[in-house]
Formats: sequence, C-alpha cells, structure tokens
Amino acid sequence: MRIGSIIALAAFGAARLVLANNFEAHCRDIASQLDVANGTVWFSQYVPGGTNLTFPDYNVTCARPSQVIPKDICRIALYVATSNRSGISMETWLPRDWTGRFLSTGNGGLGGCIQYEDMAYTVGLGFATVGGNNGHNGTSGGAFYNNPDVVQDFAWRSVYTGVVVGKQISHDFYGAPHTKSYYLGCSTGGRQGLKMVQDFPDIFDGVVAGAPANAFNNLTSWSGHFYTLTGPANASTFIPASMWPVIHQDILNQCDRIDGYADGILEDPDLCQYRPESLICGPGNTTNCLTGEQANTLRQIFSPLYGLDGSLVYPRLQPGAERVAGQAILNGRPFPYTADWFRYAVYNDPNWDPATLDAADYAYAARLNPGGIETWKGDLSTFRDRGGKLLTYHGLQDGIISSDNSARYYNYVSRTMNLPSSALDSFYRYFRISGMEHCSGGPGAWQIGQSRGNASLSPDANILMAMVRWVENRTAPESILGTKFVNDTRSLGVAFQRAHCKYPTRNVYSESGDPTEPESWNCV
Repeated sequence: MRIGSIIALAAFGAARLVLANNFEAHCRDIASQLDVANGTVWFSQYVPGGTNLTFPDYNVTCARPSQVIPKDICRIALYVATSNRSGISMETWLPRDWTGRFLSTGNGGLGGCIQYEDMAYTVGLGFATVGGNNGHNGTSGGAFYNNPDVVQDFAWRSVYTGVVVGKQISHDFYGAPHTKSYYLGCSTGGRQGLKMVQDFPDIFDGVVAGAPANAFNNLTSWSGHFYTLTGPANASTFIPASMWPVIHQDILNQCDRIDGYADGILEDPDLCQYRPESLICGPGNTTNCLTGEQANTLRQIFSPLYGLDGSLVYPRLQPGAERVAGQAILNGRPFPYTADWFRYAVYNDPNWDPATLDAADYAYAARLNPGGIETWKGDLSTFRDRGGKLLTYHGLQDGIISSDNSARYYNYVSRTMNLPSSALDSFYRYFRISGMEHCSGGPGAWQIGQSRGNASLSPDANILMAMVRWVENRTAPESILGTKFVNDTRSLGVAFQRAHCKYPTRNVYSESGDPTEPESWNCV
C-alpha cells in the first residue's frame, strides 16, 4: 500500500473517533465554519436515518419532492458562483458511518435537478456524496439562452466544481482527507462521468458511467431527426403507437432465437438485421400492419444517421428498443431536448423550428460544440496511467440513447490508444445489459446496483461495489450479475438472473439447464 494511502487511512480512523460522540453538534456548527471560494453556504442540517426529507423549494419539473434518507447524515447546502453570471446550487451529504470514500453523482437529460435518489443510495453505503443542479434549475434548456457560461456549467463545470468543493467540505467536516474518490451517473450523468475521465483524469479513482450521452451534439441531432422521418401523427409516414408492440413482436420473431433461447430479450442486437417489410399489409388486410411508406420509415429508423459528407453522425436505434422509443422519440412530436439544445445553446433563437432540422444543422452543432460538450476523446492514457478505472454499462433496450454508441466509443478508444480489448481490460470495461431500458427498467435482469436497481451489495451483482473492489482490491469484474424480480417487486421474489457479459463477448444459452439461472448462459 502506498504511504499516502496509509496516512489517509490513519487520519480517517482518527476522524471517525472524533465524530462518534458529537456528530449532531458538529453538523449544526459546520455551516458557519466553512470557507468556500466564491461560495455561500445556506445551511447545515442533521438528518436522522429514516427521515422522509422534503424539498419544498425544489423545481417542480424535477419531480423529486422528497427522499427517504437511509442513514444519519449531515446535509450541507450551498451556492457556488462559476462566473459573474452563472453558478451552481449543490449539496454535500456526509454520513455518520463514513467509509472514507467520496462520491459525486450526475444528472439527467438537460435537467438542472439534483438526483437525490442517487445521493441517498450512496450516502447509505457510507460515501461522502455531492450532487449539483448542473448550473440551472428545472428540466428546460431555456437557461442556456444567450449565456454560454450556463452551457459550460452544464457541459462540465457543475460536476467539476461540485467535486472540488465537496472534497474540501468533506475534509473540513471529518478532519481527514478521503481515501478514494468515485463517480456514479447515467444518461447525461454517464456523459458527465466520461467528460471527467477525458478532461480531468485526476479527480476520480473510479467512474461508473451508464448509458452515456456522449457524442452529445450528434446525439441531439439523431434524437431530433426522427421527427423529420415520421412527421406528425397525421402524416402518411407516421407509425401509430398501437403498432409498436406489433413491431416489437415481429423483431422478436425474427431475432430472439439468435442467442439460443426465445425469452423476449435480445442478448446482442448487433446480430439482428430486422426486415420491416414483413409487416406490409397484404391484400385486404389493414389491421396490425404497415403501408410500404411506413415500412420505409421503419427501415430508416433502424438505420445509422449520416451527414453532409457521408460520415456517420450517430449509429442506428438498436432493434428491441422500439417500444420505449415509440413513446419518447417516435411519437410524432419534436424531441424536447433537441428543440431546447438547438434553440438556446446552438442558435440562440427561440423561434428555431425543429421540423427544419437537417444535415447542415448536424454539422453546425458538431462544429460549434457548445461548452465543449461533445465528450468524444479517445485517448484515456492519463486516466489509465494514474490508476483510474472506468466501468460503462448500457441497456440493450434503451430507446433514448442507442446502446450502439457505447460500443462505438469503446472501439474508438481501442483504436485511438492502439490497444486490443485484452489491454483495455486493465482500466476500462463495458457491459451490455440485455433487456434493460434507459438506465433502468425493462424485461431483462436490469437491477445491477445502479441506484434504482439495487438488488444486492455483492460486488459480483452491484456495479458500484464492483468498482470499489476493482479500485481498492484490484479485482476487476468479468461479468455483472443482473436480477429481475417478479413484476419488478422485490417482495415477490426473483424471476431470473443473468450474468451480463463484458464487451465484446455476448451471452448465448447453453441449450441445457434452467434458462432463469445465470449458469445456463455463456459469454462467447
């Protein structure tokens, strides 16, 4: 063990002894003792475990009015200016039963919403935890309008500032430095984690980035282009909501047995080359079928998006994700995140019409790259060389961010660093989670310890604890055991489990044994 680690552990042990008997009083007094550069500490508050903490001043669009706090914590809320016209609201939650670990959470969508559920999850595991509002309040991108400083906060500065300030507060409160530093986020939170790895490789020892929204400008172009394919609900090109379950079943009919077992889950959508023409209405049939024009729309939906010069903008929507996509990005309405991003961050024109989105817009947004948000750097050598570890995961039924993009980024890093998977394994591993939708949910064994899906604290079945074991014990995960509860309800028992494979391997049924047991599947 390094000398620095030994000293940190010794200081951590001493800090726990000091706080054991005066945690509440120390929490009450800490607000007046903190000196945060460019910061205003609003309050510090002792919150006993089991409290249903309410947030009466929280933006209603964030839909997080309250949160149950699992363990005793000291809650510190503050504002930190990041420029003369921007800043972040953030909270630091400090557990009585501190493990010495520090963790930052992320955000979602375009939202300026502290993800209190992630903070509660990790503080309950003994992490000193921070979360910020991404430089604005609520789920709209309107705050970006004519303010590139707020865009910069959203792109990277909110997380970075929160980490720097949060580590200082943790040190001041406990009287000792943290022993290890971690990150946990999904979607926009996944992109934020990758941004820290790429541009600030010294601040985390371990990063767990789920369904990352990297290649961000290209992603928003891709999300918005579906409206130009389908048109509104009265267009002849539009596919009605009632057809998406039919299409989903047709995809399963064509592709479900590729993995050796028909269970409604595609273990590797890469192998599914779906033929939508199979659903074209025959003579005299107008029920549960498509016109030729709608079949063409469907074929384009499952095709990559290319730009002005024929280069790839973004990969295809992967087959299997169409039911979620049918609600989110194929519903005959402009995708709100695309509309807000182009109106307020790219063009600064509230009247920009998302129906006009085309290849010229894709190219302009990528070239402008507001706030440096694209998050598509392939050289992670600095992060690797200082001992950092990166775990990414992506649900293979994600209908909002294509899981094909996570494999694309992994392969891009491989090419950029001139490393095969066997060499990437020392610091970067990617797991494809079959049957998982966007960050959580779906028919698959999607509970892998990613906050909302906490079926187990075993490092074999919990991706956050797998990261802790990798960083602190140098044992890297070969697979992540996922759990599916009956009706997604823990009290009803386990429906099945599956060990999700490390990319580029894929799960195949062994053709013998109980398919609900992970031992009946092999990574090949």
